[in-house]
Amino acid sequence: MKEGVVNSAFVSNENLQLHRDDEQKPHEKAHEEEFSEGPCGWSNFTPSCLQCCNNAKGFVFIFGLLVIVQSVGYMMTILGVALGYIVGGQLLNIYVDVDQLQDVALSPEDPRWVGGWWIGYLIGLPAAWLLIVPFLGFPKHLPGTAKIHAEKVSQVHHDGSEDIVKEKDVGKSFKDFPLSLKLLLKNPVFMCLTLTATSEGMTSFGTSIFFTKFIENQYGKTASISSLIAGCVIIPGAAIGQVLGGLVVSKFKMKCKQTIRLAIATSFASLMFSACYVLAKCDNPEFAGISVENGATGNLSAPCNANYNCDRSHYNPVCGVNNVQYFSPCHAGCKDHVLLSKTEVYYNCSCIEDTHNTSESKAYSGKCATMCNKLPILMVLMLIAGIITCMTSTPVITAVLWCVPEKQRSFALGVQWAFIRLLGAIPAPILLGSAIDHSCILWDNSTPGSKGACLMYDNLKLASTFSLFSAAFKLISGIFIVVAYFLYKPPPGKDESNDKSSSTTLPN
Repeated sequence: MKEGVVNSAFVSNENLQLHRDDEQKPHEKAHEEEFSEGPCGWSNFTPSCLQCCNNAKGFVFIFGLLVIVQSVGYMMTILGVALGYIVGGQLLNIYVDVDQLQDVALSPEDPRWVGGWWIGYLIGLPAAWLLIVPFLGFPKHLPGTAKIHAEKVSQVHHDGSEDIVKEKDVGKSFKDFPLSLKLLLKNPVFMCLTLTATSEGMTSFGTSIFFTKFIENQYGKTASISSLIAGCVIIPGAAIGQVLGGLVVSKFKMKCKQTIRLAIATSFASLMFSACYVLAKCDNPEFAGISVENGATGNLSAPCNANYNCDRSHYNPVCGVNNVQYFSPCHAGCKDHVLLSKTEVYYNCSCIEDTHNTSESKAYSGKCATMCNKLPILMVLMLIAGIITCMTSTPVITAVLWCVPEKQRSFALGVQWAFIRLLGAIPAPILLGSAIDHSCILWDNSTPGSKGACLMYDNLKLASTFSLFSAAFKLISGIFIVVAYFLYKPPPGKDESNDKSSSTTLPN
């Protein structure tokens, strides 16, 4: 009797447990379906919120997140440049020969001052080597890479290169280098995108190198202050532009052709801001014998200093109380001087007295302060220009990764940067520097038989040179990106113009 009761109770409990299991099974099945192993391979990933990527929509979300991460990565490289501008600008306040600082009666405002340019290399070299250590910790492949590749929808430019790469398994050995390079060079979309990036690089590398000189000459700032201003204006704009470009591509889930359209829009929008240099230009400072007649325009000698036998090779500018700059105290006709807080004050200057008939004929060492107040205009325009210009970078790089076969992506980025460095970074300073030389109106002739550094520029010509250089290469960049748009052919059956389900299609 007791045994039957026990067996009956056992059966009852078993049925109850089975009933509970049946009630839980739908929930467990739903949970398993929700967090089953998907294209990301993150079914057991912590935090669990990232497990939602195990479906098509989730993959699109993660891809958009990766685009943003890529943009943030580029932003960090730009912030590094910003830090370099700021630190480098402060180092220019240290005299180049640090052991002779106490013996030098100069200030950073003096044009003869040479800052400690070499100190930055001593700081940057060990810091760069330290970055190698964390990079060694990355694995060859991230978890779930194979599953991601299996779920992708190709957007490679349809020119047959993808079939060749798959058939010959290109990329396994160094022997495939010639064929890989040939396939890339024959890809017209990739080449147009690469030339777009190269043209943008010409503008960026050229203007960034000489932008400090532009501020220094237009607004009469010291080298350290000019470097600080350049870093605080250009770099934040570039960083914001990089991230904003990635956000737009991610938010609208753009495909290859749509991404190229975005690059076209930003490229031509930035072209309009090439005129910002001319809009913010300043008038030339009053310089005796150059922009102000001192006996004869273009001649530093005048009746007031004719008996002084002034040395034309020794540039030591002084600013008179009449706010006119002179080549040297001798050219201002000054007879006496006194040192006050590392600033030379010159008295009894005949040229100042003869020119303006004033009883106070004295001058101060250094250039005259500029009365131009257009620097804020330049800062605002350059900030907007930097944002729009750098919004082009992320779409172009994303389009490059899409238009080439998957196994060639890393190689494609390497080839693109080789073009940017060889055809952009190297020639840009040479071309712009040569163009800037034509706007010089006063050369240093301290070395006989050779032309030294430029001592004074024509501000209008200098601003026009920057604007024309920037506009020319931005126009070239815009032309190449338009050609890439019309040459791009999506794979058969992947026509983006008729695709209405981009939000659920797995992008490549």
